[in-house]
Amino acid sequence: MADPARRALALTVHRRLCEEYGCPIAYFQSLSPLDELVSSLLSHRTRNRDSHRAYESLRAGFADWAAVRDAPVEAVERAIAGVTWPEAKAPALQRVLRTITERRGALDLSHLAALPEAEAAAWLAALPGVGPKTVAAVLSFSTLRRRALPVDSHHHRVAQRLGLIPPACAVGPSHALLLALLPEEWDAQQVYDDHQVMMRHGQRCCFFRNPACARCVLLDLCPTGRARTGAAPAG
Repeated sequence: MADPARRALALTVHRRLCEEYGCPIAYFQSLSPLDELVSSLLSHRTRNRDSHRAYESLRAGFADWAAVRDAPVEAVERAIAGVTWPEAKAPALQRVLRTITERRGALDLSHLAALPEAEAAAWLAALPGVGPKTVAAVLSFSTLRRRALPVDSHHHRVAQRLGLIPPACAVGPSHALLLALLPEEWDAQQVYDDHQVMMRHGQRCCFFRNPACARCVLLDLCPTGRARTGAAPAG
């Protein structure tokens, strides 16, 4: 059971950030679960524009994901050369594609739509090298549109500074902790909105270096910001 004070804080933060950035927020793409999985694997520690180029390069350079799976690893590495660590991501992507083929008999993740969210998440998490962020991205961002909470570095930073998660909590474990703070009755759109507004706040105000605390709509709620500015707490 999540701490009631943290749950209350999470709801207040959500409301204020939705007012700041506007909710509901439209989904930014509508990829199939398999397409989203590939896209998410490429995006790790990589700028969005570079991972998007790599994804489009794969789509243009190979007939389908089976061709990517069966290609010489060097060819896949060349196609995704713009991402971080292409020499590691190319064989990792092929391992995932081979594992899906072995488990499903084909490169197809449409079966996830019929599974409860926890079972779908567990199925994805059993794939080699697939962690909580990728699992949540596939469930939330793809056409599955499931109730899952991706946490990127911006989202994670904002949550830590607000005290929603412990200071030493890594990104991976934070997924479950932050999702547990949100009301169980929230639908997929509301959970997606929470990720989007937290991420946008990290990108536009709560910067890694020199956060703009003086203009932050959460300043009175944020112990980190109050310590930096001397601002009074909420209430």
